[in-house]
Amino acid sequence: MGTQTLPYDVLAKKYTNESSRYVDVNGLTIHYRDEGSGPPLVLLHGVGSSLHTWDAWVEQLKGKYRIIRMDLPGFGLTGPDTAPNQETAEYMVGMLDGFVKKLGINRFFLAGNSLGGYYAWNYAAVYPEKLYKVVLVSASGYPQDMPFWLGLASFPGIHWITPHVMPRFMLNWTAESAYEHEEVLTDEIKERYFDMSQRRGNRESYITHFRQLRAMSDDDTLGAKVKDVLVPTLLMWGEKDEWIPLDVMRLFHRDLAYSEYVVYEGVGHLPMEEVAVQSARDANNFFMSELQEVRHHPQETEIKFYDGKFGLSPQMMQTADEEL
Repeated sequence: MGTQTLPYDVLAKKYTNESSRYVDVNGLTIHYRDEGSGPPLVLLHGVGSSLHTWDAWVEQLKGKYRIIRMDLPGFGLTGPDTAPNQETAEYMVGMLDGFVKKLGINRFFLAGNSLGGYYAWNYAAVYPEKLYKVVLVSASGYPQDMPFWLGLASFPGIHWITPHVMPRFMLNWTAESAYEHEEVLTDEIKERYFDMSQRRGNRESYITHFRQLRAMSDDDTLGAKVKDVLVPTLLMWGEKDEWIPLDVMRLFHRDLAYSEYVVYEGVGHLPMEEVAVQSARDANNFFMSELQEVRHHPQETEIKFYDGKFGLSPQMMQTADEEL
């Protein structure tokens, strides 16, 4: 029934490997993995998930990038954060910036799914000079009808219960609504979702974020800052996404200064899992589209996509003109 907690040592033994690392950011110990070599690529997972959602992308891309993915505060092995505004975009932008600074990363590619996508584009709006390009995978960003499970879990009255009782069947049902290809949602993945909810404090954190998402769903100003994002952005969406519909992707494409999109037929909320090879290839092609003639990257600062002082680089301006 999801009323117990699992000791951290048990979870760590099961869900860490030789690539797992820990770093203190603003007093919180963040669990992350650092794999591969090449230009840095930071990956942010969605609500109720963990860094493991990117496993397939890492296998596909670690030969081309140094891939860094963390369990976001409040989720996975990182666990709960005590900050009073932990669920806000402003707080998470600061946490992400503190994280990359601790790792000595000055500029990087960024991809985020769902809630992680929300944090990603907010980071891009504040720190465009630190990013090459961004991929938003079924990202939050505009008012929308809430998924039924989120509305139920955060409903006034019920949200007092769910931090203490989060049954396995409820988590399975929620996960199933995110996947259109049911065979991708294995028993192992279902077990991981349940196990992570058993980490002390995680259930309370889930509900805190669910309530924030509930408030965001009615906020007409939610997407106002999207127009501030000048970093080149690729939108990835599943045609059958029941959590964040295609209408949201269309609003992103309308408001982003420089964006393109790809829609995966018959795919749900997690293209990086359901069509891992194709989505990873699409992300790599987008990231590298202006680097086809560059064979080596001795210094990541030699990769120039965005000029934070003057706006779009001449190369990007030429590309935009050609598309127009």
